[in-house]
Amino acid sequence: MDEEALEQELITLMRKGVVELPPDVLTSLRIAYEREDNEVARMQLSAILDNIALARQTGRPLCQDTGIPLFFVTLSPSFSQPLLTLIRRAVAHATYEVPLRPNTVDPLTRQNPGTNVGCGMPAVTFETHDRPYTDITFFPKGAGSENMSSMRMLTPSKGLNGIKEYVLDSIFEAGGKTCPPTIVGIGIGGSADLCMHLAKKALLRPLGDRHPRRDIADLEQELEDVLNETGIGPMGMGGRTTVLGVHIGIADCHTASLPVAINMQCWAARQATLRIHDSGEVEYV
Repeated sequence: MDEEALEQELITLMRKGVVELPPDVLTSLRIAYEREDNEVARMQLSAILDNIALARQTGRPLCQDTGIPLFFVTLSPSFSQPLLTLIRRAVAHATYEVPLRPNTVDPLTRQNPGTNVGCGMPAVTFETHDRPYTDITFFPKGAGSENMSSMRMLTPSKGLNGIKEYVLDSIFEAGGKTCPPTIVGIGIGGSADLCMHLAKKALLRPLGDRHPRRDIADLEQELEDVLNETGIGPMGMGGRTTVLGVHIGIADCHTASLPVAINMQCWAARQATLRIHDSGEVEYV
């Protein structure tokens, strides 16, 4: 695939990412609507589902906040395109063509280039694997949920109960600001920066895809159940569905540390993945 063709595929990826919800999220929202017995909550979920359908019908973004452009890339050993350059170029074009709202500004001057391209943006995380394809995941992150991110260096003596207390406090503090029902990503361990990366990357897992470690999977389920008993509900208006899921990522940490980070995603949990096979075949997965 030549550079021009790849750039066009990246623009298509971003359009798909902001217009369509992944099937797992849509299914979870439908299930939440069917089981909800709070009338106000049902109205909120109904409006969300109508919004999703309308966005797909019209080809327009699900939300006016199309987020900041984040990408997670897993490279094949054979991939040789100048991907970072192509992503930056594609983001600038997609800002006008999709359109994406120009959200990216200088943190101090607040100057807006109008292209979503600037210092450190788009943000691209690269990994490698030994498979014959490259995956490019577009993960637009809106400010409502991102602004409620937090990280705390707990002392090891706080242990598991301290982690649970911190998560619960964070959800109560967020309330309806994250546009619930929310997906909660939690990073445990590592260092301060790694911990937040684990929390954000956990959001990429499909809903219902539990952590492979049994005790972590049990903790995910326990927290999901507890958070849905808070009564915050869809859009903070009350009800049974405050979160659609809780995903945890872990890493070993220093003996004197217990880092915990929380990164949330709103109901519009948008992401899309482009897979480029070494053969040149392209698919969206």
